[in-house]
Amino acid sequence: MGNKLYVGNLPYSVTAAELEQIFSECGKVDDATIIMDRDTGRSKGFGFVTFSSSEEAQNAINVFNGREIAGRAATVNVAKPREDRGPRGGGGGGRGRY
Repeated sequence: MGNKLYVGNLPYSVTAAELEQIFSECGKVDDATIIMDRDTGRSKGFGFVTFSSSEEAQNAINVFNGREIAGRAATVNVAKPREDRGPRGGGGGGRGRY
């Protein structure tokens, strides 16, 4: 099992520092990140927490999955590797001349 956990269904007000503090109840947190929307700069409502050991990570899943964090029931599970979604971009969609 990995040490990195996905934490979803978070209130938009939760910060990375708060996430680290909350999850430190289960062990040494190496990193806590809240994913932000690129355009608005606001939280997307999920983040990632990385623990020192997989035992601590498993304990955090057992403790926090379904538990309320700031009024919302959190979803906590092992983070999946990031998929390569290919190049981002798009056509203009306008009526160009040929």
